[in-house]
Amino acid sequence: MIRILVVDDSAFMRKVVTDLIAKMPGTELAGIARNGQAAVDFVKADSELDLVLMDVEMPLLNGLEALKQIKQFSSVPVVMLSALTNQEVTIEALESGATDFVEKPTNIMAIKDDWIREFFAKIKAASRQQRRSLSRRREVVAPNPNNGQVKSSLELRRNLKAVVIGSSTGGPRALLHLITALPARLSVPVIIVQHMPKGFTKTFAERMDAEAKPKVSEASDGMLLQNEVYLAPGDYHMVIKDGRLYLNQEPKMHGTRPAVDPLFDSAAAYYGQNLVGIILTGMGKDGAEGMGTILAKGGYTIAQDKDSCVVFGMPRSAIEKGVVNEVLSLDQIRVKLEELVR
Repeated sequence: MIRILVVDDSAFMRKVVTDLIAKMPGTELAGIARNGQAAVDFVKADSELDLVLMDVEMPLLNGLEALKQIKQFSSVPVVMLSALTNQEVTIEALESGATDFVEKPTNIMAIKDDWIREFFAKIKAASRQQRRSLSRRREVVAPNPNNGQVKSSLELRRNLKAVVIGSSTGGPRALLHLITALPARLSVPVIIVQHMPKGFTKTFAERMDAEAKPKVSEASDGMLLQNEVYLAPGDYHMVIKDGRLYLNQEPKMHGTRPAVDPLFDSAAAYYGQNLVGIILTGMGKDGAEGMGTILAKGGYTIAQDKDSCVVFGMPRSAIEKGVVNEVLSLDQIRVKLEELVR
């Protein structure tokens, strides 16, 4: 049973969330807190807690400061409840250790089924992180031997034209870790799809741009690719054609838009064997088909390992599909990526 603490200063929002938890199989309400300080005190007193679902804006101690305090003494996953007006704080929370965030519905009186499905999926994914951390065991997944020999950064750099990256749950923190290691001048473009709602991607791109040495931009339709870092905007799939980025609102794939597969497929078609694809932490299987396309076109594929993932779903899907050349920890990917693009 997943025991959840709900933290929100709005009585109405607490009622909405606790009613959803009551309908979700395998979960139970561990308690409620009306502000961040009460949440910190509750987590200190309850060592059996599985998950904290916490509002961003609250009195006494806001969600971001409460998160930072909780992370000093507990590994319990924290999922933030965020409104569009709290984008910058939400991105900082993800960087500070929040597992994920759920965007508050704009009309609480008419919550859509898509929002409920996303809510349930994120709660389950975050709680799996907690159970895995309590009983962690090393799982070594070897690359498929049919995928060829593991290549060094030097070998890959000789003909490299671009790097594409896909991520979801846990991705913002992982991406910040990777992008801040890059040199100011890149030898190739780095193009990213992170599952994130509209509006939040612009703030996240600005955050990366402020902290990283190379230029980081939220992509726009028809943008000419240069040796910079690009992030797909929320609610748009992103593809590469004739050296430019194009956006579209074709149907969601794997329940999300942007999805990783359209980027990976189009990049493989354009760059062929001169492409490296990286799949990072995230729930679901988005990116696995695209990794297969990259490999089929002669490109090189890297997946994040289980131990360094917040959620191992996306890398696991690609590994089990047999389309991964190399499985590396996040720190190892950081080193390899910097070597590839410097």
